[in-house]
Amino acid sequence: MIDQSHSTHDAEADDRNEHIKIYVNGQIVPKAEAVVSVYDSGFMLGDGMWEGMRLYDGEWAFFDEHMDRLFNSLKSVSLEIDETPADILRILNDTAKANGMTSDAHCRLMITRGRKAKPFQHPALSRFGPTIVAIIEHSKPAESVQSDGIRLATVPQVRGLPMSQDAKYNSHSKLNCVIACLQAEQAGADEGLMLDPHGFVNTTNACNFFIVRRGEVWTSTGDYCMNGVTRQKVIDLCRNNGIIVKEKNYSLYEAYGADEAFLTGTFGAQTPVAEIDGKAIGPHQGAGPMTLRIRELYKQMVAENVAQQQATRG
Repeated sequence: MIDQSHSTHDAEADDRNEHIKIYVNGQIVPKAEAVVSVYDSGFMLGDGMWEGMRLYDGEWAFFDEHMDRLFNSLKSVSLEIDETPADILRILNDTAKANGMTSDAHCRLMITRGRKAKPFQHPALSRFGPTIVAIIEHSKPAESVQSDGIRLATVPQVRGLPMSQDAKYNSHSKLNCVIACLQAEQAGADEGLMLDPHGFVNTTNACNFFIVRRGEVWTSTGDYCMNGVTRQKVIDLCRNNGIIVKEKNYSLYEAYGADEAFLTGTFGAQTPVAEIDGKAIGPHQGAGPMTLRIRELYKQMVAENVAQQQATRG
């Protein structure tokens, strides 16, 4: 068992991040000057969408997939921007260049409905155009998390139905997940394992969740969770490499008895799960053999995607 508290977003300390430059509405400015209005709809209401992306060898892995999700989300909530995916790519590349970054960097791109005329809810009060911010930090996942895994606690907070707030939105409105994280920490775990409205295992407060049983890889149906880019890539690579993968309903009974469990996300890629509700998962210290195999296949997939982007740029 592990004693130190972890999260899937734990990163190795890097003092350079105190001096990064950040893109804010057309300007790349020092960190201390990167501010938005207290009237911004993202700050005031959580009215915005975001994407997390990683930089490998000068390329943003699976950039097209991230843009598909981002622009689908923006359209769904009638948040219109003038920028195209090509413009977003230029913003990210310019910001990375200003920071001297080519690899081991993570971006949080945020787009909100912008500054409001009055501090009230109605979207029509956002009259000054959207706010676009790109924070790119030097960032490598903490080795302790990858080697030891993290502890999950099943929490009462669930991912809700699409007609309440569809979990497929990567929105600034993350209170549902924050509450789940707090519940897990108060239970002595690192992150919360969230169920769907029917009681089936769904996702964690921060990442998509997978288990391995009898040589098969299982994850939720995807109906009530963020349809993560890394989640889909893991499903694809399993299908392409003869690994049985199932998107299905399953309960805590199957999760507790799993041979392995891991989380997927853009930052940590595949993070092993050490225990759920105090029950050790599998006989392995850290990542099990299937998780390690998937991790290597994913690294190859990233390298291929980066090489394709480099070839396209010439």
